[in-house]
Amino acid sequence: MATYSSDSDNDFAPTSKLLGRQRPIHSVLGGGRVADILLWRDTRFSAAILIAVAVMWFLFEVVDYTFVTLLCHVSITTMLIVFIWSAGADIFGWTPPSLPKEILQDTTFEDVASILHKKFNNFLSICHFVACGNDAKLFFLAIISLSILSVIGNYISTLNLLFFGLLCVESLPFLYERYEEEVDDVAYKLKRQMRKTGRKFNADFLGKIPRGPGKEKKG
Repeated sequence: MATYSSDSDNDFAPTSKLLGRQRPIHSVLGGGRVADILLWRDTRFSAAILIAVAVMWFLFEVVDYTFVTLLCHVSITTMLIVFIWSAGADIFGWTPPSLPKEILQDTTFEDVASILHKKFNNFLSICHFVACGNDAKLFFLAIISLSILSVIGNYISTLNLLFFGLLCVESLPFLYERYEEEVDDVAYKLKRQMRKTGRKFNADFLGKIPRGPGKEKKG
């Protein structure tokens, strides 16, 4: 972990972490299955998701498939495979195809619905907290981010934007964990430089603006 010497223009901790976090990146991402996937702890599953997303993007963006057409073609292909498998099971003694018991259980869908419902409620709670102005920095950051996203959306298709977003989600956390020390070092220096620039701008320009008697600082 990198350490830094004290600086009169530095108000950050000597071992500053990106976004001021205190926990490991795995814990910040939830510490569960999703965190393992985003940090590529489960390499096969992470790669499978990335390949599936890339294939979907290729089919929709390059081949110009529509969702209904793709769904029908996938269903036809699946039915043909199951039919050939079922017919060959009697001839070659294969195990006949069957649906996994986990899919047929009611508790599986209830668990998935419960997880999605909980995540959605947490998301709404965060949005409500930010929208009420409880965290001014996060509020303005959300406004600026949404504004930038709306501008980008005018020049990039929704599909390309979603694909790029998923690609970033699958790659940036992994790269940050791998090069955490270097990224924190750059982020620390950038924040320190921004603070120095802000103080210089305040001293050279904002501090020289005449103020009324009521706004003068008391000694």
